[in-house]
Amino acid sequence: MNFNKLIPELGVLNLERSLKFYRDILGFKVEYLRPEDKFAFLSLEGSQIMIQEKNGIWETGKIEYPFGRGINFQIEVKDVDLLIELLKKHNYPLFEKVKNNTYVVGKKNFMCREFIVPDTDGYLLRFSESREN
Repeated sequence: MNFNKLIPELGVLNLERSLKFYRDILGFKVEYLRPEDKFAFLSLEGSQIMIQEKNGIWETGKIEYPFGRGINFQIEVKDVDLLIELLKKHNYPLFEKVKNNTYVVGKKNFMCREFIVPDTDGYLLRFSESREN
């Protein structure tokens, strides 16, 4: 397995609850677990993320819900609508509904179909599907 150059590691309150969200609802693959550390390394279509149950290490301040205030993680996927259906099936709420956004990069426009969903600890995940413009 190749490791991305940047892999966020998220502190979570309950590893099993987080795994049910990432693995069982969204379809992330568990690349490996370290149960003794309450740690999991996950991937989805080339994106990678680590989750570890909160343990007091690397905490720079009081940790309270929602975690990750001020940040959202963009995760590129092939099919946004498939994820929306999986979330609906589990009655999981969105933070921001699906919409088409156009971003100007240099002299080019890029269109993305995307939505934002909070994970079980409040981290915001922005799933984005590139569309031809």
